[in-house]
Amino acid sequence: MYSIKTMNKISKLGLDLLDKSKYTCSDDAVNADAILVRSASLHEVEFESSIKAIARAGAGVNNIPIDRCTEQGIVVFNTPGANANAVKELVVLGLLISSRKVAPSLEWIKTLKGSGDEVSKLVEKGKGQFVGPEIMGKTLGVIGLGAIGALVANAAVALGMKVCGYDPFLSVEGALRISNEVEYLKTQDEVYAKSDYITLHIPATAETKGSINAAAIAKMKDGVRLLNFSRGELVVSGDILAALKSGKMSTYVTDFASDDIIGEENVVAFPHLGASTPESEDNCAKMAVLQTADYLENGNIVNSVNIPAVKVARGSGARITVIYKDGEDMVSKITNAAKLDIESVNSKVKKDVGYAVIDLKGDAPKDAAEAISKVNGVIKVNLF
Repeated sequence: MYSIKTMNKISKLGLDLLDKSKYTCSDDAVNADAILVRSASLHEVEFESSIKAIARAGAGVNNIPIDRCTEQGIVVFNTPGANANAVKELVVLGLLISSRKVAPSLEWIKTLKGSGDEVSKLVEKGKGQFVGPEIMGKTLGVIGLGAIGALVANAAVALGMKVCGYDPFLSVEGALRISNEVEYLKTQDEVYAKSDYITLHIPATAETKGSINAAAIAKMKDGVRLLNFSRGELVVSGDILAALKSGKMSTYVTDFASDDIIGEENVVAFPHLGASTPESEDNCAKMAVLQTADYLENGNIVNSVNIPAVKVARGSGARITVIYKDGEDMVSKITNAAKLDIESVNSKVKKDVGYAVIDLKGDAPKDAAEAISKVNGVIKVNLF
């Protein structure tokens, strides 16, 4: 019986995919095999030695201590693409709100309450302060053309915008998802120079944090409208506010409110609503649950942020999986550490961490796990 600890409320449609004869799920599980989490922070959590996997029902994993998990041999899964449509729809809303001054108009209209028959006259007199341009025919720059960025780019094309994009990690598969009307640019600076609107769809890493700063903004068009539905840490708030005050930037729309930008003129801040749809929560939960179950039962890995993806159909006998630090002849050292009757070996390396799936023709020797775990560089051994 596998035990799953839930750190947030996880969609019932996801949890129902677990075979009740094999799994128990609760928020107070002890000696759990895996953790399912949405937004709860795990940085201060001490993981039990029984934990083999953590699945984040969402794309971002900033709430999980990735390096510590890797050191402990815990596979961290995320669910890229499961909430992409929900975020795309909010970005489209953000595009329109950045232009048409809808947010301040809604606040202003409330001030007319109690004006009786004068409301219509006051509306006609005051609406001019909320004039804003149409997005049709304008250029949208999409920085990051992954699951969400690609959907945003295609939606903008459908709305009549000119679209350009930049993504140094764009795969062939990813490129095929994007409309051929999207112009692919070779540098981020080219996107800055060409775009009336810019939308960010990149992770917050050491390289990208604070990258939207005064220097970057200076390369953008005057009056640019910036949308940030990725991570608040990507921008330097002070530089954004300075650009808004000077008129260099017309509007900043973000899903990441912070004290210094709340209530500031020409800032529209949402309370992290990107994936807040029932459909998105269901999709993320389903993907997280299925990935976790396949790992616990078969050792297969897909969509892990810290361990290489290896998914192989089970052989006729036992299976041994090994997480290890990459080094010279590590797979050979692992397979030679015990007397194994091997049917097949599949392995991959990702950022100096390797993962090997060893299928045997029969049962595993009793001392196989112990012998392999003694190999220098081996982090975690699991038997199936």
